[in-house]
Amino acid sequence: MSTSIETPATASGRDGGHGRADERTYEFDRDTAVVLREPGVYDADLSAGWTIIHAVNGGYLLALLGRALGDHLPHPDPFTISAHYLTPSVPGPAVIRTETVRTGRTLSTGQASLFQYAEDGTEVERIRVLASYGDLDTLSDEVRTSAEPPAMAAIENCFGAADGPTPAIPGSSAIADRLDLRLDPACVGWAIGAPSGKGEMRAWFGLADGREPDALSLLLTVDALPPTSFELGLKGWTPTVELTTHIRSRPAPGPLRVSITTRNLAGGFLEEDAEVWDSADRLVAQSRQLARAPRA
Repeated sequence: MSTSIETPATASGRDGGHGRADERTYEFDRDTAVVLREPGVYDADLSAGWTIIHAVNGGYLLALLGRALGDHLPHPDPFTISAHYLTPSVPGPAVIRTETVRTGRTLSTGQASLFQYAEDGTEVERIRVLASYGDLDTLSDEVRTSAEPPAMAAIENCFGAADGPTPAIPGSSAIADRLDLRLDPACVGWAIGAPSGKGEMRAWFGLADGREPDALSLLLTVDALPPTSFELGLKGWTPTVELTTHIRSRPAPGPLRVSITTRNLAGGFLEEDAEVWDSADRLVAQSRQLARAPRA
């Protein structure tokens, strides 16, 4: 019999969720829910609420597969997860097939693929991931780093969806309604037709319904800001080819600071390096992705 996988909004999950005292259903948890069909196989429904233009956001997809792998593997938290986006995903039914590659004492490694059906009934693989999971609560507190939180304007001085000029993403962007995104004023020139020419995007990040961040939602966070290509003067969809994310720590409650930079656009492709900092000034996630640049 199929069973639904518990999420942090409804149960005291392994990834440090809200606990049973909070009975709200948060959009992120509802829309990344997976249902166990048989061992290693999960059914999912890709929500139209997480689309950019007509495609489902890559960070949302990564979190969806991350939830399935977190249920399938013996360790609870994603430490590193690499995804290759093979074909654009669309809202609607999907199936996730997971496989355990190796299980150790502190880390377990697995892979997963998400499939949808084409109009002719053939099964199409949309995304394939390879990931290693562990337990973030067992990590040492020792930190030796030269990394520093990004220099950003205070959250009250940054631009959200209700502010003018409204930093709307060209085309349909349903995902914007799910997010509480406050863009640094230095990175919103593209919204008024005056891009800076720098490959930078910085913002305060949260979920619009107040859900606090956790290890799973960080997989969404690294790919939820407008692309750096907008500040380079390019418009349109910037599809992800490959995305690797490292989760370094369980985030503290409160808004996150996200910084994304691009140093090289060449041959029609660009890289985006992201850092995510929590309210306790800790670097909690890092990522790098290769994306196809919009056509000028």
